[in-house]
Amino acid sequence: MGFGLIKIVGKKMEFIQMNELLLKKYDDHYLKLKLIFERTVELIDTYNPDEIAIEAPFFGKNVQSMLKLGRAQGVAMAAGLSREIPITEYLPKKIKMAITGNGNASKEQVALMLKSLLNLKTLPKNLDATDGLAAAVCHFYNSGKVVGGKSYSGWDAFVKQNPKKIT
Repeated sequence: MGFGLIKIVGKKMEFIQMNELLLKKYDDHYLKLKLIFERTVELIDTYNPDEIAIEAPFFGKNVQSMLKLGRAQGVAMAAGLSREIPITEYLPKKIKMAITGNGNASKEQVALMLKSLLNLKTLPKNLDATDGLAAAVCHFYNSGKVVGGKSYSGWDAFVKQNPKKIT
């Protein structure tokens, strides 16, 4: 399970951390789920995120792998919900499109673009960590906090297109 953390300062993002939870050494699937939950809660309690972005489940060729992935994603989501943090899911193609402009980009292309966008010195050998970071960056790009963003013809147009921002 890869994860990435960014901080929003003004209207720009800053890299905090990316890493992965290594679970291959454990045979027990339930123990893996417990560890995902505990590590996610630990990250939340350490960094106090305002929001969580997660890669949505996708259809794979192996049904058992897809089921295990869905359970892992659900446990990570439950950890966030246990701390009352809003969660947004993004399809893998949407994440790739947000980062590279190509919904069919490879993991390597996404990682290299993240390296450039966030001025990272190096990339991890296993790109699961950059997958987690990509979800965070995609969420930033889709949250309306990006410099330059949309332009509107006037206040009426802004209000119509952003009802949740009006109180």
